[in-house]
Order: sequence, then C-alpha cells, then structure tokens
Amino acid sequence: MLIVNIKRITKSAIVNLWRSRVVSLSSILVMSITLFVFGTLIFSNALLESVLTQIKSKVDINVYFSTTAVEEDVLAIKQSLEGLSEVGSVEYISSEQALENFKLRHGDDQLTLQALEELGNNPLGPALNIQAKETQQYEFIAKFLESDNALSSEGTDIIDKVNYNQNKIVIDRLSKIISATERIGLIVTLLLVIMSIIITFNTIRLTIYISKEEIAVMRLVGASNKYVRGPFVVEGMIYGAISALLTLFVFLPVTYYLGSFSEKLFGLNMFSHYLGNFWSISLIILGSGIFLGVVSSYLAVRKYLKV
Repeated sequence: MLIVNIKRITKSAIVNLWRSRVVSLSSILVMSITLFVFGTLIFSNALLESVLTQIKSKVDINVYFSTTAVEEDVLAIKQSLEGLSEVGSVEYISSEQALENFKLRHGDDQLTLQALEELGNNPLGPALNIQAKETQQYEFIAKFLESDNALSSEGTDIIDKVNYNQNKIVIDRLSKIISATERIGLIVTLLLVIMSIIITFNTIRLTIYISKEEIAVMRLVGASNKYVRGPFVVEGMIYGAISALLTLFVFLPVTYYLGSFSEKLFGLNMFSHYLGNFWSISLIILGSGIFLGVVSSYLAVRKYLKV
C-alpha cells in the first residue's frame, strides 16, 4: 500500500509539473539563481581562505641569537618549540646562512657589503623562524620564549632578540580581520539562506495556487493531509534537484573562465578547486536545492490545508 501511495504521489507531482510547466520553469529558474548565489558564496569563502592563508604564512616570529650561542642550545630551543601544539613550523637558520641571506638582501648596497667585509668576522648569530598555527597564538609563543631565555651559554643569555613586539601590531590587526571576516561570512550565509527560503517559498506558492481548486476537491472527498501535501513536496524536490544540476553545470564554464584570473589574484584556481572538490560541492548544492524545494513546498501548501 505504501509503495502504491508513493507511486501515485510521484505521478501526481510529475503531472502537476508538466501541466504548469511555464510556472515550473520559472520556479526552477529562480531556485537555480538562488543556488548559484549560494554556490558563489562557497567559492568566495574558498578564495578568502586562500588569501588569509597566504597572509598568515607571511606573519611570523623571528628569534635572533647571540654570536656566542652554541648550536646545540639553539636546536634545544627549536625542539622545545616544536613540542608546542600552537607552533606550526620552526625553521633553523645558521649564522652562515643568515650572513648569506643578508648579502642577498643588500646585494645592491655596496657600502654595506664593504663595511661587512671590513669587519672580517660574521657579526650575525643563528636564528629561528617560527610560524604559529593561528595568529592568536603568537603571544603565547613569545611568552614561552621569554621563559625559555634562561637557557644560557657560558653565563650569557643566548637569545638576543625576539621581534614579536615589532610584528604585534600586524598580528593583532590580522587577527581582528580574520575574526571579523568569519563573523561577516556567517551572517551573510544566514541571510542568504533566509532569503532563499522566502524567494523559493513565494515562487512555489504560485504553483500551488494554480492547483487550489484541485486541493479543495481532494479535501472534500476525504484525502488526508499527507496525501494532499505529498505531490507538492515531491514537486519541490524535483525543482530543487533540477535547479542544483543546472547550477553545477553552469559552474563548469564560469569557474573555467575565471580560474586563471582567480589564481593570479587570490592564489587559488577556481576551476581546479571546483574539480578537486566536485563531489562535496555537488552534495552541498544538491542537498540545499532539495531542502529549499521541500521546505518551501511544505510551508506553501499549509495555507490550503488549514493546518
């Protein structure tokens, strides 16, 4: 009996969809636009995440050691830093490498290079380049380094300088930007979901309005609310599924066209990202489309069921 009812409801939904195909096409178009905007938000979040990741990678803490620092002591601090859950990576730079880096940075400054040659000895000590997993964690790492400064070599503190204070303003601003961006993204997503439901609801309600006399007759002959509501809910599912598939298809040429541009500007190729995450994006878009169709149809038909 259940299978028979499902077949009847599905058949009725297909008949309604074909009978009011102009309105159905309008509903699918509106839902497709809604899902396209929603999908655009997904890609925007991916682009924003790519930009923030690039910015985060350029923010770090540099620990400069004295020229008398013993390599074993520096590596001991490096090892203790790597044991912190807040630390993403630690790069050791020897005094020789630090000197080479300095010469490369000042390759066009002959006066500086000449002064360096006159010194004879290497004036630079080793260093550690530290990157945290999150920008908010740099302060903790800086405090850890202050406490770890007790390590010494021949009675002299081996940590010469930690440049956290110089970078603190940039780090704090970046943390605020990331937090604000995440909040704005959440608010925009919620507003978009609400707007999508309202727009889809009003569009599908027009479809149901055309069938209001049929609904009234079904109510008169004693049809249950589930049986009356069923075809419209299934119809909403069909609208959502078709709209989702159409949206996913449209994203192929759009992301392909914008791929190289987005890679140059944001460091992320939208087309490669789309193909690489096709199934997860498809699941989100398809699920959102069916959800919008079902919820909108369910809410729209309630008016005529007096529930």
